[in-house]
Amino acid sequence: MTFFLENESVKVSVRQKGAELVSIYNKSTHLEYLWSGDPAYWAKHSPILFPIVGALKDNQYLYDGKSYTLSRHGFARDMDFELEVESEHSLTFLLKSNADTQAVYPFEFRLRIKYTLLENELSVQYQVSNHDSKEMLFSVGGHPAFRVPLTPETQYTDYYLEFNETEDFNRWPLAEGGLIDREPTPVAENTNRIALSHELFAQDALVFKHLKSTSVILKSDHTPYQLSFDFGEFPYLGIWAAPQAPFVCIEPWCGIADSVDHDQQLATKEGINRLAAGEECKRTWSVTVS
Repeated sequence: MTFFLENESVKVSVRQKGAELVSIYNKSTHLEYLWSGDPAYWAKHSPILFPIVGALKDNQYLYDGKSYTLSRHGFARDMDFELEVESEHSLTFLLKSNADTQAVYPFEFRLRIKYTLLENELSVQYQVSNHDSKEMLFSVGGHPAFRVPLTPETQYTDYYLEFNETEDFNRWPLAEGGLIDREPTPVAENTNRIALSHELFAQDALVFKHLKSTSVILKSDHTPYQLSFDFGEFPYLGIWAAPQAPFVCIEPWCGIADSVDHDQQLATKEGINRLAAGEECKRTWSVTVS
């Protein structure tokens, strides 16, 4: 089942499975900004990453003396959420822990995804609440994919990512199994721009830690159409595209894949979030289309 948010400017579609965003259509520009999910390249649109981000070493982690198995990015993206609240401007989806989730992730939780559409801005809020009697350990993040090129008269290499701060962009390479390698490697220095090309992703995603920037614009000098993406509440950022695919993912993360040297203990995992019993964590990213 698919649900919709719509105003005079934008129409948004969200699928019940995975509470996944599947369309951002700008009615003024007559442009679709979200990737179509063509399985020839990548069948997803904007999966939700929970309760881990990225890969685990051997797809396993250790907690309280037991070993658990989780595939890359966790299980939320493949589960049916329930529509909890629907209003004129927002949709809130809910996923509750159950026997199946507890077999691979031994915590009682509620995961809410709230989509809010105001004018031409869509905000996506992750609400994680701990319904257990013990501290909860988790990661959460987004994986939205945006069409590139946005218009038929432009091409992939016309586009670039313009950050709101000048950076020394040092990526953390992904080693075998999707694990974070030991040392970063430079992508670009003293700039706020990363030019898009298919070769940029020849060695998988660009993974950045703790950038100064809080937002980025996907744009081209050959068209006025662009999107602005705010990720200020997330300490990690991934940039990725499938081989030769006409999209780019801008991925805000509260969490990161295991390092090649990780001991597989969930409690010592880099970027792990801790939530006391009864507490709630909220993180929001937003996209503005123009």
